[in-house]
Amino acid sequence: MECIQEFIRYLKFERRYSVHTQKAYEFDLIQFNDYLSSEYECTLIDAKDVMVRSWMMFLIEGNCTKRSLNRKLSSIRQFYKYALRNDILFVNPTLRVVSLKSDKKIPSFISDSEMFCLLERINFPETYEGKRDKAIIQMFYNTGMRLSELIALKIDDVNFSQKYVKVFGKRAKERIIPLLDSHLIDLKVYLDLRLSEFKSVDNLFLTASGEILYPKLVYRMVNAYLSKVTGVKQKSPHVLRHAFATHMLNDGADLNAVKDILGHASLTSTQIYTHNTAEQLKKVYKQAHPRGDK
Repeated sequence: MECIQEFIRYLKFERRYSVHTQKAYEFDLIQFNDYLSSEYECTLIDAKDVMVRSWMMFLIEGNCTKRSLNRKLSSIRQFYKYALRNDILFVNPTLRVVSLKSDKKIPSFISDSEMFCLLERINFPETYEGKRDKAIIQMFYNTGMRLSELIALKIDDVNFSQKYVKVFGKRAKERIIPLLDSHLIDLKVYLDLRLSEFKSVDNLFLTASGEILYPKLVYRMVNAYLSKVTGVKQKSPHVLRHAFATHMLNDGADLNAVKDILGHASLTSTQIYTHNTAEQLKKVYKQAHPRGDK
């Protein structure tokens, strides 16, 4: 439908959503439209609230998770808000539709001892790729940045004298993240090698052939190194982001500061990291209880 494509163009050029988000919205809207066409012989523009609920039940029966269903519902809500503002329709069929209450999911992360083992005891090859891989893992864990943000980093985004990295997050929002001295030392070693090998591309991290990194390569690399030190099921770059936030908060970092570093729009997103490990609970209990030293 043309109205779907117009909406996606709006997300791209006005809301400046990522390509990944655009594709997710488009998929959800086409899926809902196909359901309406098949079950009710109508389109998105003709939908009623009962049809939206019917689609939700159809998804649940198809083993769609609550989280995925709520994301899909969010997509069509956004579309109908857009359609109302642009006089494409005059009644929003999602107004009386309630999202499902999702089960609170604690993010998967690895322990600080496992991170220490990875960064201090695992041998990275003395090659361009080895130096790059360690620098990437350090950047993920020391800053909590997202995969897309790391791939987009430029050399000039790192300020060695002021000790920070400039990151452009979702919707091109800029944030400044401090860098540790130890991280900067290793990063400088990598960068010197990077500049001696490749000079024509501005991106900080490149493939072994000098091309811009792609997500699957970074995922495979992180997965391989995490497999050496941890048995957690998920071993993706996002696990390093989770580890960064969890370790910071467990060590007493201010919630608002972690929120700003992660680039979250609200504290709600950051609060999922306020869970505590069993070790942390024991530590706090021992420090706080009057007889903790007994």
